[in-house]
Amino acid sequence: MRVVVAEARVPFARDGAELHAQSLVMQLRRRGHDAESVALPFHGRIRDLLQEACAWRMLNLSTSNARPIDVLIATRFPTWFVRHPHKVLWLIHQHRPAYDLYGTPYSDFTDADEDTRLRTELTALDSKMFAECERIFTNARNTADRLRRFNGVAASPLYHPPPIADRLRSGPYGDYILLVSRLEPLKRVDLAIRAMAQVNPSVRLVIVGDGSQRAALERAAAQSSAGDRITFRGAIWDESVAELYSAALGVLYAPFDEDYGYVTLEAFLAAKPVITATDSGGPLEFVRDRVNGFICEPDPSALAASINSISADRSLAERLGRTGESLARTITWDGVIEQLLG
Repeated sequence: MRVVVAEARVPFARDGAELHAQSLVMQLRRRGHDAESVALPFHGRIRDLLQEACAWRMLNLSTSNARPIDVLIATRFPTWFVRHPHKVLWLIHQHRPAYDLYGTPYSDFTDADEDTRLRTELTALDSKMFAECERIFTNARNTADRLRRFNGVAASPLYHPPPIADRLRSGPYGDYILLVSRLEPLKRVDLAIRAMAQVNPSVRLVIVGDGSQRAALERAAAQSSAGDRITFRGAIWDESVAELYSAALGVLYAPFDEDYGYVTLEAFLAAKPVITATDSGGPLEFVRDRVNGFICEPDPSALAASINSISADRSLAERLGRTGESLARTITWDGVIEQLLG
């Protein structure tokens, strides 16, 4: 089949949604399909949201080079506005500041009349576009719950392996906790930095990622009593990240209400336990408290206590990590591709 994967790409930011789309194209090609991605830039500023949706609506991707495109797979806002007779939605997330993040510190929408009208209009337009789709899936149960709650649309989650799954491997349970994330407020990296003041002095924190909050987080780390045990590695990828997973003691991943979160499965594929929070969303679909990781209150003291538990008992870290690995190995691309293409 000829398949187009529609991407809304943030310039100069390589995030999970971009990796998701690129992995899908690669997996389609591996199975003999003629697959290609089509991307438009996305900025997410309130004043630009309707314009960016209109830009996608102007596109008709039913044909290319005088040949039909069999299926178009939309991923995140506003890619589902594109025109195609066989449109499939694999939802990563809606424009969250207008939906589930509204009313939290993580949304730029206010309760002003203009913002309220825009939120209402976006919801109505999204629902209209969703009705055009032949099939609708989400990347996680958490995302499906939001879709049902806000748009009245039922969808099934399609879990898929992380892009670096084939590079991940287990190794020694070393002297550092690994945190892999975009450095944005929603990811709550500050909780990990604050937790380190209460963590056994023999344990370090290694932070991988970049983002708008990096300078502020580096300042917070420098001012911490544990500053000499916190390292920022920046935006590194592929084998470099796989090596860090391999030698970590465990992985801390405690964002606010995450959609899916590759980090959880990446950690498990390296046989590392995951420390997450009670309100972290997607990771809770995989992490089981004291079975393959720890589920804590989103509080530095609680996170520190979990880190100290595996620091004091490397055999516990390995036991939890191996249980997580068994779960992660059951998630493959084969069923995902079959359902997406119908």
